[in-house]
Amino acid sequence: MIEVEVKAKITSFNEIEKRLEGIGAVKSRKEFQEDIYFASPIVDFAKTDEALRIRTTDNDIFITYKGPKLNSEAKTRKEVEMSIESASKAKDIFEEIGFKEVRTVRKNRQYYTYENFEISLDDVEGLPPYMEIEIALDNGQEYDEAQSEIFRLFEKLGITDGFERTSYMELLENILSD
Repeated sequence: MIEVEVKAKITSFNEIEKRLEGIGAVKSRKEFQEDIYFASPIVDFAKTDEALRIRTTDNDIFITYKGPKLNSEAKTRKEVEMSIESASKAKDIFEEIGFKEVRTVRKNRQYYTYENFEISLDDVEGLPPYMEIEIALDNGQEYDEAQSEIFRLFEKLGITDGFERTSYMELLENILSD
C-alpha cells in the first residue's frame, strides 16, 4: 500500500471540527495510540527516512514499516502493517535481534471520513494540535493526483500553511535537542 499523507499544524481542534462538519465530514471514531519507534542495527532510519514502530491502540496492536518518502511535498510512502498479539513480545524480539527503542509517541486521535479521505485530529503529548489528511492507494497507483486532492481539501477547510513533512517522533526529537 502507498500512503499519501499531509499534516498541518492547526490552532484549534474546535474550529477545525466545525469546518469539517460544515463540509459534511463524519466523525468516525476516537482512540488513544502509543507508538514505539525503533532504530535498526544495520540501517540508519534517520538517513534513509524509514520507520519501524509498534502501535498499540484501544483495540489493536500493529507492527508498521514505513518506507522512505517518495516525493518532496507530502509524506507519500510505502506502508506495510500487520496485526500482532503482544507489543511487549514484539519489542522483546526486536531488541533481541539488535533493534533499539528510540522514542514513544502518545496521542489521542479523532478520526473523520470525507469522500475517500481519512482525516485525523491529533493531540500529541508534547506538541501543538495537528491535523492529518490521507488517502491509501494500492502499489502502482499514481499518487500525484491524490496529493493534489489532499491539498485542495486543506484549502477548502481554510488551511493554506503550517504543513509539516516531519513525523511526530522527529518533531518531539527536535524539541528535546533544542
